[in-house]
This record gives sequence, C-alpha cells and structure tokens, in this order.
Amino acid sequence: MPIKESQWIWFDGEFVPWADAKVHVLSHALHYGSSVFEGIRAYETPRGVAIFRLEPHVKRLFNSCKIARMPVPYTPEQVSEAIIETVRRNELRSCYIRPLVFRGYEVLGVDPRKCPVHTVIAAFEWGTYLGSEALEQGVDVGISSWRRMAPDTFPALAKIGGHYINSQFMVMEARDRGFTEAIALDIYGYVSEGSGENLFVIRDGVIYTPPLGASILGGITRDSVITIARDLGYEVREQLIPREMLYIADELFFTGTAAEVTPIRSVDGQPVGEGRRGPITARIQEQFFGITQGKLPDRYGWLHYV
Repeated sequence: MPIKESQWIWFDGEFVPWADAKVHVLSHALHYGSSVFEGIRAYETPRGVAIFRLEPHVKRLFNSCKIARMPVPYTPEQVSEAIIETVRRNELRSCYIRPLVFRGYEVLGVDPRKCPVHTVIAAFEWGTYLGSEALEQGVDVGISSWRRMAPDTFPALAKIGGHYINSQFMVMEARDRGFTEAIALDIYGYVSEGSGENLFVIRDGVIYTPPLGASILGGITRDSVITIARDLGYEVREQLIPREMLYIADELFFTGTAAEVTPIRSVDGQPVGEGRRGPITARIQEQFFGITQGKLPDRYGWLHYV
C-alpha cells in the first residue's frame, strides 16, 4: 500500500517538510539495520482524533532502544508530545504514526556507538494493512519455512529495524506461494507469530496465544485483546502452541497496530473452522473497534485525544 504523504515530519526536534526529511547514504542504520521503531494508530472518534495507547507504545520504544544500547536524546514525555503535535500539525483525522530512532552518519564499523542517534516521527493516512475486506472475510496464510530467531541470537522483545529482514523473507515467500501472510515457527517448532502480527488461536471456546518466550514481540494490540477477551469472560492461555493445532482450530486471528484484529480463514490451504470469521473473533473485533473509534466507552483509558 503506497504511503500517502502528509505535510510535516518531526526530525530531531524540528518540523521539516515531508520531502526534506533526509539522511546521509552512509548512515549506520541504512547499512546495518541499527534502528528502533514503533507503529501507532490514531482513530477518528466523535470527540475528535484519539491516539491508541500512546504511553505503552512510547515505553516500548524506549525499552527497545535500551536493549539496543541506543540512548534516545529525548525524554518519553518529549517524544509523546512530539507525536501528538505531529498528528495535530498534519491535520490528520485518522492515521498511522511511525516514530523511528536510528544511528546516523559518523563511522561505518559494525559497532554503532560512535554514530549519532536521530529521532523522527511521521504520521500519514493508512488503511487496513491486510485489506479492508480482510476484517470480515479473513486472510489466507501459510506456514513459513523461515523460523523466528533463537533467544541467543536476536532480542525478539525489541522492535529493531534489522529484525525485519526475517519478516521480509517470510512475507515474500508467502506472497510467492499465493498467500496473503505467513506464520513463523520458533526454533523448537512451536507457533510464534506472523511477519508483523501476533497470533491468537481459538479452540473449544478457549483462546490461546504464544508466550513471550516463543520469540514474539510483546504486542500492544495483543495485550489489548487479552484484556478485552478476559473481560468478556473468555479463558485466555499464553502457552506453547504446536503447529498442528492451527489446522484444527475453530478460529484464528492476527493482531497488531497495522493489522488491528484480522481473522485468518485458511492455513496452508486448509480452512479454519467454517472458512470465515468466527463468532468470538467478531465479538472481540466489535469491542476493539468500538473502543478505538469512540463508539463504546473507553473503559480502559486507552485513548489519548489530540
């Protein structure tokens, strides 16, 4: 989906025109993936524009930077205010927000710590990541031949740019095989996550999701769905999930800032349940979108109005 350009990007404390937000071609991040980023959505509501779970997203950004040993030259409060002002200045009613912290140009050695750290924030209109029709009809996915990283190779809990080479291999393979998205296994063969989404499995009324130790990113939307599901009275289990459980699940769905709550209708060509969105997924979607779009009370305090 092409990016729809907005007017301004916040770049190291200043707003610059979209076309002027540039970096040097020898920036460390460009060569070695030394960047940390977040994906955040803002929704149009009857009360105005609302950013979804701003504080947890900024906290995860700083945690990722800490893991990557990349000191952020701003406080969380400053970054939060910059995110709000970026949305406001671009006069966006609903949008995707991309904060990015990266190593710039100084040296080209693998050790990044002599390179300056830059921070940018962009916000722009962006629709449903896997397609608007997917929210109801679901998507077709395949199990990837690419595994998620071992725990002593990359820190899966950090949202680091270089990690997404793994995701790129996954999604390219999936598209070449005729699928919309991929699901990866961890190094032990248990279900991990999609190329950019967490995964939920529903069987006999119980909701399962892989634990943090299965080489997944600790998703903010994942956490939100767990909260919603438990409040609706469902049992949610964070546990290891064998691959074959995907084939006999009653329902499957992805979660993520980009994917939001997207049903999965088939895995490796085998239909999930009745091959369409199931009733529990639909009920969770109703609550999630009801809250984010301001149609239901924000009973968890998740919305930050711009």
